[in-house]
Amino acid sequence: MTAPGDARSRRAAVSAIVISTLAIGGGYASAFVGGGAPPWGGWLFAAGVTGVLVATLALGALRRDATLGRLALPFALTAVMIGAGFVAVFALPDTGASEPLLFGLPRRAAIVLYGIGLFPTLVLPVAYALTFEAQTLREADLARLRAMTRATQAADEGAG
Repeated sequence: MTAPGDARSRRAAVSAIVISTLAIGGGYASAFVGGGAPPWGGWLFAAGVTGVLVATLALGALRRDATLGRLALPFALTAVMIGAGFVAVFALPDTGASEPLLFGLPRRAAIVLYGIGLFPTLVLPVAYALTFEAQTLREADLARLRAMTRATQAADEGAG
């Protein structure tokens, strides 16, 4: 049976994916505006990418009978960090060839690679690991899995 909170969480995640995908499409479509892409196109694209990423993560982490629970905070932190990374990339002044290096890369590239790309791959696995027993594999789930395995094995032995 699906809990009401879970159904709302799933609807919210799917809605966020749809809206964010439309934002990404709008960002791409803005490139076809006469005179070049307007500045808002990049912002729309960045907001859409952030929304799709976090909503997809949340949808994948939702259980059939519960909400995100303790995973909500790492997902919110991830959304803030990715969003802040995009804001920083767009807000930095264009200094051309004199762009200072950050960890061996031009600042914008370093922010995209480390802040937007690497940050989620470091934080989210730790969050999943810390909440694995409570959020992912419960004793009832394990018992159901063992029962299904025994039933499958018995069916295979009976057929052979």
